[in-house]
Amino acid sequence: MLCQNCGKYEATTHVKRIVNGETAEAHLCSDCAAALGYTDVFGGFTNTFSDLLGSFFGEPAVSALSSRTVRCEKCGNTFNDIVNSGKLGCADCYRTFYDKLLPSIQRIHGKTRHEGKTPKAVKVEADSPQNKIIRLEKELKDAVERQDFEKAAQLRDEIKAVKESGKNE
Repeated sequence: MLCQNCGKYEATTHVKRIVNGETAEAHLCSDCAAALGYTDVFGGFTNTFSDLLGSFFGEPAVSALSSRTVRCEKCGNTFNDIVNSGKLGCADCYRTFYDKLLPSIQRIHGKTRHEGKTPKAVKVEADSPQNKIIRLEKELKDAVERQDFEKAAQLRDEIKAVKESGKNE
């Protein structure tokens, strides 16, 4: 389709306007679109996925040139590097910058703890204190819903004991 304005070049910009219920379409070449002011419609948006992710972390709180800049021991990234690139350098970055990353992770995902199925390839220690507490809390909720308060009291005490034993270790 040729440009409706000049009739010389292939139309690459398609503009649709609806004014008072009337639709008007214009098919323009890049030169005519620029002359009519239809250039760079998406200029305010980010160009890359890493730019998008970097915007979730906000502005860096501390300058990268600061002498007290914290760096990841494994990859050498600073928090400012993560903010600017939108990418973590390695798994140790999560530990190193945990406090700074946590609010962003919560904002992006809504939660900071995985809830769902565990892949079969991952071997999870079934009797770990954390898994036992999760299982007991589910049983406690079910017991309360069934109004089996004796069982609920036993489960409450068992959860308390598991949590106490975890603190002593």
